[in-house]
Amino acid sequence: MSKLRFALLVAAVLGIGALHLFTPGYLLLYHDIYRRLTYFPIVLGAIWFGVRGGAALALLASVAFIPHLMLYLGKGLDLYISELMEVGLYLAAGIVTGLIAGREAKMREKYRVTAEKLERSYEKLHRETALLIEAEEQLSASQRLSSLGKLAASLAHEIKNPLGSIRGTAEIFLDEFPPGHPKREFVAILLKETERLNTTVEEILTYSKGEAGAGREETAPLSAVLDQVTKLLETHLRKKEITLNADPGEAASSFPVPSAKMAQVFLNVVLNAIDALPREGRIDISGRIEPDGSLRVEIADNGPGVAPDRLETIFDSFVSDKEEGTGLGLSISRKIVESCGGGIHCENAEGGGACFVLRLPPPAPIPAAGIAGPDQARQSSRQQQSI
Repeated sequence: MSKLRFALLVAAVLGIGALHLFTPGYLLLYHDIYRRLTYFPIVLGAIWFGVRGGAALALLASVAFIPHLMLYLGKGLDLYISELMEVGLYLAAGIVTGLIAGREAKMREKYRVTAEKLERSYEKLHRETALLIEAEEQLSASQRLSSLGKLAASLAHEIKNPLGSIRGTAEIFLDEFPPGHPKREFVAILLKETERLNTTVEEILTYSKGEAGAGREETAPLSAVLDQVTKLLETHLRKKEITLNADPGEAASSFPVPSAKMAQVFLNVVLNAIDALPREGRIDISGRIEPDGSLRVEIADNGPGVAPDRLETIFDSFVSDKEEGTGLGLSISRKIVESCGGGIHCENAEGGGACFVLRLPPPAPIPAAGIAGPDQARQSSRQQQSI
């Protein structure tokens, strides 16, 4: 583009020189017009190409002006010198305009560099501001979690005593119903859930004291944990006429999982799905064993799904779409799964609805103890009370 511009300016200067050459000398008015026109390509060359461009075009214009000077030979020295001064003005116009244009170009470059620095500073300030806001949010969340932790430890301590009474009452009820009685199963569930709640309370108290965990947790096949969760949610499902289909598949059914922890996770996720589903909705729980031996469980529903901007924050603490929700259920679930060495995330299914994907690592080469039966749980409970 610059070469084309320069070529056009050269052609303009040569064209004006040709006009001087072919215009008769007595037409002085035309020659005066040509002299003035010569300044335009010189000034434009100086503006576009600096001092060098202006000087080069001024020299070319001076050469093209020679035919006009020849007309004044022999017509008096004063008149010839007057016309010759036009060459000096050409050179002065090209050089001075070039200097001014070069200085302006340097200023533009300086302003451009300054503007780029300001833009980088603005972007850096914007990033640091975002980091500061994020840090403040994390600090606020940490303070709330700290307060909640203290409150949870206090509540856990207060829950232990009435929990022991509930457990003792459940054991009495269990003795009232012999094996095979239709109500014995429900009392057994009550006793199991009491034991699970007691374990959770103990973990909270242990964690609040900064002590290590209490050893390996009992495990059970995935199918047994899902059966237990299904029974616990039976009333919730019946109220909204929701169908829960828990079919992890033959291979995944026998996969050993931490029974109490995974029961808590499944309860939290399925309860959230029940709250989000309309009446007569559907929840499907499926599972499979991955090639690396890990377990993959999908909990999918046919509800409205999750907004895309909520997928990243749905497991954050104190984030809830429910008016009376605490925003802790899914956050606790993620921490439980991660404490088992696994992971959990949420995505929207292709056919609509939300899908929670849970992964657990391959089981350790230690035999699973299984879920304690009602009689075992009662015996363990009595042993703890005797201690």
